[in-house]
Amino acid sequence: MIRKRQLLGWMAAAPAALTWTGARAQGTRGATAPAPAPAWPTQPLKVMVGFPGGSTPDLAARAISEALAKNLGKPVVVENRPGASGNIAADLVAKSRDNHTIGVLINGNLTVAKLLNRALPFDPARDFAPLSLIGTAPLMLVVAGNATGRTPVELVHWARNLGDKGNYGTPGNGTVGHLGMELIKSKTGITAVHVPFPGNPQVVNALLAGQLQLALLPPGLALPHVKTGRLKAVGITSPGRSSLVPDQPTLRDAEIQGADLEIWTAAAGPASLPKPVVARLSTALVEAIRAPESRQKLLNVGWQAVGTAPEGLANRMKADTAQLGGIILMRGITANS
Repeated sequence: MIRKRQLLGWMAAAPAALTWTGARAQGTRGATAPAPAPAWPTQPLKVMVGFPGGSTPDLAARAISEALAKNLGKPVVVENRPGASGNIAADLVAKSRDNHTIGVLINGNLTVAKLLNRALPFDPARDFAPLSLIGTAPLMLVVAGNATGRTPVELVHWARNLGDKGNYGTPGNGTVGHLGMELIKSKTGITAVHVPFPGNPQVVNALLAGQLQLALLPPGLALPHVKTGRLKAVGITSPGRSSLVPDQPTLRDAEIQGADLEIWTAAAGPASLPKPVVARLSTALVEAIRAPESRQKLLNVGWQAVGTAPEGLANRMKADTAQLGGIILMRGITANS
């Protein structure tokens, strides 16, 4: 009787044992032969730019697009979606889920956008995957060509004497051109009124047409008109002379202290980008930005080429959020003022 019961127990347990053994063997085989990662990219890469064609972010995107396409083995399509100081394009990037859309964005989009407008549908610190810093540049304070004065100090006196009759243009509320001008106003007593435009090319046109008296512009856009005398340069916002415009004075030469600023443009994708895609994109971008031909193209349109790992851009975003956020609080700036 005992043997019969033991035999029946063994027979009942045998299928379970075989099932467990088979599962263990199958699991072992699965662990040693993982499924291959899907290929990326599988379609053209779309690069969103929040400013019009001919603007400095647009020129930066187009300067690296050819080398980036070569590195990725797929076409790179630059798409301009101007408006709201670049935040329309930034929001489209943040909400993209196709894993093939990134943005070439500016300081404001990736730093203080939410500080300026709490109702903004994206948060720079949460909704973007930093990819690479592309280029940096100082800004150049320029005044109308008919301004009275020859030296930087004399031009500042002219701008101050305009009072509220003077105005200055920027590519939008909350851009570095806007925040920088408000910082300069706080240091000089200039009271010019802010007039926002869709982009810097429109600011330049308004200056040349006599509709504006001042602007803080990228050197690449301002210098050609400074050379012809249609605009006059007060100085650049870097602490010392810049290799982009080595002959131009600094704001410190105009006796303006504490107004050091830098603009930059960077590539970022949505926070939903898979880590392998972030790594691939960052590597391809850095190689494209640092390629000799791309470096020269960027220099020609007013950018000092950089190229960083995602961590480098993330650190720059944090530092600039602190600096630009301080200006916002000091001057009470919002997305509408």
